[in-house]
Amino acid sequence: MKKKALAFAAVACSAAMLLSACGGSNGSSKGASGNGGKDIVSIVNSEPQNPLIPGNTNETGGGKVLRAIFSQLVRFDEKGNAVNDQAESIKPNADGTQYTIKLKSGLKFSDGTPIKAENYTKAWSYVANVKNAQKCSAFLSTIKGFDDLQKADSLKGTEQLSGLKVVDDKTFTVDLDAPDATFPIKVGYSAFTPLPDSFYKDPKAFGNKPVGNGPYKFESWTHGQDIMVVKNPNYTGEDKPANDGVDFKVYTKMDAAYADVQAGNLDALDSVPQSALKTFEKDSSLQAYNKPGSVIQQFTIPAKTPHFEAGTEEGTLRRQAISMGIDREGIIKKVLFGVGTPAKQFTAPGIPGYSDSIKGVENLSYNPKKAKELWEKADSISKDTEKLSLSYNADGDGKPVFDAIVNSINNSIGSEVTEANPMPTFNEFRTAISNRKIKGAYRSGWQPDYPSAENYLVQNFASSAADGKGSNDGDYKNPKFDALLAEAYKAKSVDEANKLYQQSQEILLNDLPAIPLYYRANDGVASKNVKGFSIDWQSFGTFVKMHH
Repeated sequence: MKKKALAFAAVACSAAMLLSACGGSNGSSKGASGNGGKDIVSIVNSEPQNPLIPGNTNETGGGKVLRAIFSQLVRFDEKGNAVNDQAESIKPNADGTQYTIKLKSGLKFSDGTPIKAENYTKAWSYVANVKNAQKCSAFLSTIKGFDDLQKADSLKGTEQLSGLKVVDDKTFTVDLDAPDATFPIKVGYSAFTPLPDSFYKDPKAFGNKPVGNGPYKFESWTHGQDIMVVKNPNYTGEDKPANDGVDFKVYTKMDAAYADVQAGNLDALDSVPQSALKTFEKDSSLQAYNKPGSVIQQFTIPAKTPHFEAGTEEGTLRRQAISMGIDREGIIKKVLFGVGTPAKQFTAPGIPGYSDSIKGVENLSYNPKKAKELWEKADSISKDTEKLSLSYNADGDGKPVFDAIVNSINNSIGSEVTEANPMPTFNEFRTAISNRKIKGAYRSGWQPDYPSAENYLVQNFASSAADGKGSNDGDYKNPKFDALLAEAYKAKSVDEANKLYQQSQEILLNDLPAIPLYYRANDGVASKNVKGFSIDWQSFGTFVKMHH
């Protein structure tokens, strides 16, 4: 969420989703008794970057709330398997270039208005239309007519994707430019959410008081403090809440959130702060959770960074030198106390097609001698006298990790070649990235929106997701990489597609548009008075299942 810019501690997106954004509390959470007897679960969150519009949310502060108040054609169970939610059926034609989608009967938005096929087709077209400047537009790029909606000068913003056709109130067809084997999974991401007619009258106002179709409905948003959602009586799906509502509480200090869980003032935290990593599993004042996760932590070096230009000999040498200068194992052991595993590629273990032995993986191994040699070779092409700045958000617990990365690189290469640059809040940090205002490299990561290598690779590194149209914030563009992704879309099987995704990663492991660091564990804590706490395949706490 998604995806995905995550604030450091929690790690998309989508959600796409990146490191989860978390952040000091404004007062203690109301437990069950403080809400007129209602069972309201409180969980940590960060202030969303933008109004709550599904197609324009690609960080976890907004993504977490969208998961509660919106539903899509499919949803994912705790293991990441896609199951029909709003869809009765999603059927491909023989060559996978057209899908016929039938909706379940009796679907309604939280305000009681019926959900029709047109609520899907109009919403998808709105996200795809470049005039509307939606951050998740690239997710729809395989639908026929997408390219026509990218010509900003000639558009009003209301034009529809030519590949979408309404058959009747409960049926629509989707024509794709080419087969896309991930399409029936991808539609579980929030960019594919239906929107009520009221959205188009004033999208920004809607984003501050959204009308959804999910297990919960929006109640209130006190900016910088919390977002409250309550059970949606019009939701007829299977993902029914075990509670009456969720209070998403904004924290800017993870230690304060952790202390509130210990004291029973906050119900759950789906990423443990740095200060507690060593002790949280032995802490008898709370419930602890720690299992392998699907979130990758990395840092991006934008393609046009001086002396690091992507695709040039000097730039490639410096990127590889920096990567080989990082002692990932040592940092995970000493700074993260073992809560994580070193990254071996650009997707994560548990995602179909993952391999830890793709050609070029040695560029992610600690090799200070080689790092120094490569750096000196780059200096002989053109001397770089400026330090590479590594920016991160200070409210997300990144300081110990980024200080350790900088020390490791500088010690390996033998001079002060990098420096850490903390920025106060996740919101400021992400806004600077979106506006291309960050000088040097910056913390990034990905929390998957759906369980496919395509989600990590296309959204973060394809040309179609650059220039503000997706989560390729470093604006990396490599035609050979793009060509392999296009081939993977046309693959006749998931296995065939995954082989092509592995091949495409050989290019990434050479070019290093971002430097993969580690896979964060699914680590979290809950108060003793909470039942049903767990963390799903996407590294989100399963608040739908939690209650007091």
